[in-house]
Amino acid sequence: MESKWRKVKLAIGINTCVQVPKTMDNNSSSSSLPSATSFSDRSASSALRLSRSKSKSSKGTCAICLSSVKPGQGNAIFTAECSHSFHFQCITSNVKHGSRICPVCRAKWKEVPIQSRSSSKVSHEINRVNSSRNDSWTTLIGRFPPQQPGRGAHHPFSNNVTEPAIFDDDEVLGQQNSVTDGLNEADHDVINPLEIKTYPEVSAVAKSASHDNFAVSINLKAPPRSERYRNNTESSYFSAQNSRAPIDLVTVLDVSGSMSGTKIALLKRAMGFVIENLSSSDRLSVVTFSSTAHRIFRLRRMTIAGKQDALQAVSSLVPDGVTNIAEGLRKGAKVFADRRWKNPVGSIILLSDGQDSSINYSRFNLGTDYRCLVPNSIRRSNCMGLHIPVHAFGFGVDHDATAMHTISEMSGGTFSFIEDEDVIQDAFAQCIGGLLSVVVQELQVEVQCVHPRLQFGSVKAGSYQTSLIGKMAFIKVGDLYAEEERDFLVTLDIPVDKSSDVMPLLVVRGFYRDPITKAMKGMTLNNEVKIERPDVARDVVVSIEVDKQRNRLRVAEAMAEARVNAERGDLSAAVSVLEICLRALSETISAKAGDQLCTALSAELKEMQERMANQRVYEHSGRAYVLSGLCAHSWQRATSRGDSTDSTSLVNAYRTPSMVDMVSRSQTLLLRPQPVNLLKHARSSSDRHHRRN
Repeated sequence: MESKWRKVKLAIGINTCVQVPKTMDNNSSSSSLPSATSFSDRSASSALRLSRSKSKSSKGTCAICLSSVKPGQGNAIFTAECSHSFHFQCITSNVKHGSRICPVCRAKWKEVPIQSRSSSKVSHEINRVNSSRNDSWTTLIGRFPPQQPGRGAHHPFSNNVTEPAIFDDDEVLGQQNSVTDGLNEADHDVINPLEIKTYPEVSAVAKSASHDNFAVSINLKAPPRSERYRNNTESSYFSAQNSRAPIDLVTVLDVSGSMSGTKIALLKRAMGFVIENLSSSDRLSVVTFSSTAHRIFRLRRMTIAGKQDALQAVSSLVPDGVTNIAEGLRKGAKVFADRRWKNPVGSIILLSDGQDSSINYSRFNLGTDYRCLVPNSIRRSNCMGLHIPVHAFGFGVDHDATAMHTISEMSGGTFSFIEDEDVIQDAFAQCIGGLLSVVVQELQVEVQCVHPRLQFGSVKAGSYQTSLIGKMAFIKVGDLYAEEERDFLVTLDIPVDKSSDVMPLLVVRGFYRDPITKAMKGMTLNNEVKIERPDVARDVVVSIEVDKQRNRLRVAEAMAEARVNAERGDLSAAVSVLEICLRALSETISAKAGDQLCTALSAELKEMQERMANQRVYEHSGRAYVLSGLCAHSWQRATSRGDSTDSTSLVNAYRTPSMVDMVSRSQTLLLRPQPVNLLKHARSSSDRHHRRN
C-alpha cells in the first residue's frame, strides 16, 4: 500500500495539486497512509477541475483562491484594468508591492493594490491555506501533504532528520562508475564544435595614421546538444548520458519561519518540477536550513524510486526557526566534498527569503562582510579544483539581495530575484534548463598579438578571470550551456605602419573539455584577424558587433555606478547616471539599427530608474533587481528578475534555447489538462524526459 501511495503522490506532486483527505490520524506513525483506492479518482478529477480553472478565469471566481467573487460576502473586491477581479487580500499578497502583471492574462497594470504587510504577511497567507472554505486554494498550492510541526511520530524526512558525520553515502552512478566509461569521441558525435568569430572595430586604418584603443570583439558560441542518442530507447540511461552531461545537483532551501504558508507550498511545487525534469543519470541531494541545517535527502540518482523518495522528502518540509544561510551552504558544500562518485556537472541551487542571522549588518550594507557565508571549498579562488557554482534565488521582497549576490559572485554562479512568488517554478526552470545542457567545460581562451609592434591595451571580460603576459591574453571562461554565447572586447594600440598593405592583429584559440567524453579539445580561428593599411582609408564604418559590445559594457558600468550612489542614499544621482547612459545608448549605430540587445538594455535601464524612484521602492525591489542585472551582464548568463521569464519581456538577454524550452514547459505544465491515469503517469514521467532529451 505504501508503494502505491507513493506512486500516486509522485504523479500528483508534479502535475496536480491536491489536499490530503482528513482521514489521516495525526497520532499515527508517518507510514500510516490513507487508502488510495478512491483517492486516485478524486485526485484526477480535482486535477482536471484545476486546469480548467487556471485556463479560464470565470468572472464570478477569484483566479487566485478560486472561490466566489461576489459583493456582500464580507470580502473587498479589486477589479484590475484588464477587467479581471480578485479578492483584495488575495491580489495584495500576490503582487507583493510592485508586481504589475495580471496572474490571469499577464497584462501589465499601471496601478496595483497595496496592503500593509502586517495584515497580509501572516494572517492572510496562513489562514488562507488552512481555511476550510478555501479548499480550492489549498488544492492550488498544496502539491504535497501539509505537515504539522510537533504532531505525530518522527517523519523519516523531517527537518530534524539524523544524518551521518561524513556524506559518503551518495548513490553509485548507475551501470558505470564513471559517466563516460566505455565511450570515445566517435561515440559522441558533436557535429558543430565551439565557434569562434572576431570583429575588428574597422576594417582599415590608413598607413600614416595611428589608432589607440582599437577594439576587437571576440564571440564564442557553444555547440548545440548532441542529437545522436536522443531517439535511442533501448537504454534510457545510456541515452541520457550521451545527449547531455549528467549533473550532481544540491538544493539548499530556506525553511525558516518566514517561509510559512504560500511560500513553502510554492517552493514544494517548484521542487517537484525540478525533480520531474532530472533524468536517471542525474543525482539530487536536498539540504534545508533554518536555525540549523540538515541534509534531508542524500545524493541519489533520479530514477523513478529516487524521484518518489525525493518528493516525499520535500513534502515533509515544515517552516520554523530563523535563517542561517551560512550553515546551509556549509552543509551543501559538504555533500560535494564527501561524495565518492562524481557526475561531470555539479551545482548548488540556494533559495532564501530572509537575512542571515549570523551576519552583523551595518548601515546601507556598505561595511557588511558577506564573504564568510561562502565555504572556502566552493569559492572560485579555491585551488583545490572543487568549483561548484551557487545559483542563488532571493525569494520575495524581504531577502538579503547583497548577501545572495555576493554568494553567487564568489562561487561563479548567478543571482535571481523572484519578486512575484508564484513565478518561482519558472525561475527554477530557467536555471535547470541551462544546467541540464552543459556542453563545454573548463573553457580557456588565448589571444595572441601577431604583429611585433602590437601590445594589448585591455581585456574586458566582466567577472571572468583574465591575465596578460607579454603578447598573450588569457580568459578563463569555464562552462558553457548549449548554444550559449560569450563576447569579449580586447583593445590594441595600432601604430603608424607604412611597410605593408595589410596588418595582422590577433590569433584566437579556445581549449575546453568535452563533459561527456572528458577529452580536451582545441579550436583555433581559421585565419588571423587582419586589417587593411591603405594610403587613405575611405568610407570606414564601425563594426556593429563592436558597437553592441561597447554598449553592453557601458550599460553594466552605469548600473554599477548607479548602485553605488543608491547605496549611499543619493537616488537622484543614481537615476541621473542611468538617464545619461540611456541617452548615449540611443545615439549609437546599433541602437539606431534596431539591434535587439540594445532594445533590451534600454528597457532594463528604464526599469531600474523606476525602481529607484524613492528609498522605499529601492529597498523593496530596486537593489535586488539591479544586483541581478549586474550578475547577468558580468557573467553573460541569464538571470530571473521582474517579468524576465515572461515570453513577452524585453529583459531576457542571454537566455539559451534550452532555457526557453524549460520555462515554456513550466508555464505550460500549470495550464494543461492532466492525465486521468495517475499511476501510469508516475511510471512514465522519466521515460518522457529521456525522449525529450
